[in-house]
Amino acid sequence: MRECEVNDLIPLFNGLFLDSYNTELVAGDDEPIYLTADAHHPHHRIVFAHGFFASALHEIAHWCVAGPRRRQLNDFGYWYKPDGRSAEEQAEFERVEVQPQAYEWILSQSAGHRFHFSADNLASGIGASTEFMRAVHARVLQLLEQGLPVRVQRLSDALRQYYATPALSGAQFSLERHLPVQEVA
Repeated sequence: MRECEVNDLIPLFNGLFLDSYNTELVAGDDEPIYLTADAHHPHHRIVFAHGFFASALHEIAHWCVAGPRRRQLNDFGYWYKPDGRSAEEQAEFERVEVQPQAYEWILSQSAGHRFHFSADNLASGIGASTEFMRAVHARVLQLLEQGLPVRVQRLSDALRQYYATPALSGAQFSLERHLPVQEVA
């Protein structure tokens, strides 16, 4: 199996979506962001952080969640609450992150890349809650049963073909390896 490299992911993504969605995947140096086409850039851009494969998949997952109207807005029109969220703010973050992290896990598995839940709140010391991990896992299983949305399916198929990974099944998504030891029993 090939090692997961952004230099492989970028042309895979762009080959699928540059013409059909006028969207390209771009490696960035700093914080990830989605930027719409403008006078200087003819394509919408999914800019991921520091050349990390996992960051690229995470930002792609957010793009897959966004509908046509949101894809016309920088950063999909959302305001981002930075690191250091309170417990209440973190709970809201987890509520809206279930869908994108379910897509990210599916895409990670499609590439044979290890998935990590993201709480995106390092400064507060609040990690991903067990409830959040369970919700993402349940959503993954539901998506596999009901069928993936078109963009997720197209990229999943391309990743599985490129990385020679097997067809997806619920058995490949083990929640136990992500849970704290006391939660597994």
